[in-house]
Formats: sequence, structure tokens, C-alpha cells
Amino acid sequence: MIPCASVASLTLTLVFASPWPSPPATQGAESDKSMSNNITIRIGDQAFSATLSDNATAAAFKKLLPLSITMTELNGNEKFARLPGSVPTQALRPSSIRTGDLMLYGSSTLVLFYKSFSTTYSYTKIGQVEDPEGLAVALGSRNVAVTFKAKR
Repeated sequence: MIPCASVASLTLTLVFASPWPSPPATQGAESDKSMSNNITIRIGDQAFSATLSDNATAAAFKKLLPLSITMTELNGNEKFARLPGSVPTQALRPSSIRTGDLMLYGSSTLVLFYKSFSTTYSYTKIGQVEDPEGLAVALGSRNVAVTFKAKR
């Protein structure tokens, strides 16, 4: 009975002390997934990095990229534009909007928020600007050309 316990201990020690890293396919898949959710939002000469949500709406939005559109000013806190077609939705009513939120209103209206505020409207989350500092200034108070592009 003692020799069996020793063999089991030795086997566990060898498994957990293995010098080999995780299989490359697993590491690559995780890395590819995180890279595939990153986009660049270009406004004039400024670029903002954003991360797409892990949902069907964001996946459908990504298939539209690269996308250059004119976004219309609304309410002093957001820019919006109609997408070339409808995308899947899963609208929720957030209690508040954060600066840098990229959302879908309805099934085809893209909204980029440049100020935080409370809301009673329903949106589907597409993504979030990673560092929204300077976003409001870049977007300005008028309609503006914006380009969304996937990072590779």
C-alpha cells in the first residue's frame, strides 16, 4: 500500500512540475480572441483604442469594419449614425452611460457617448473606449467624420 501512495505522489509531482508551458494552440487562441476584440476609433488626427464586447452585436459590428461615417451631434453628450444595416440586439436599460461607451440604439443606430450621465433609454453594448480622455474635445460640438477599424 505504501508503494502505491509513493507512485501517486511522484506522478502528481511530475504533472505539476512540468517545465512545458500550456499548449501553444490554447495560448494563441486566447491571444487571438483578445486581439480580435480591439478596434481603433479615428477622429481627425486622433486615434482612440476601444475594446468590443463579447456579444453578437459587437461581432456583427466588427464585420462592418472598416467603417467611415459622419456622426451627428445629439444632446451635448453623444454622436450617432445609422449603420448600413441592422445588427442583432440585446437591449438593456443601464442606469447610467459612461464616457466612451459605444452602444447600439434600436437595431441600426450606432452611438458614441462622450459624457457620462443617467439614462432611462435602452441600448445594446458594443464596446468601450479604453482611455476616453480627450474624446469630447476630439468629437467637438458639431457633426464629425469617424472611422472605426479593427486592429490586427
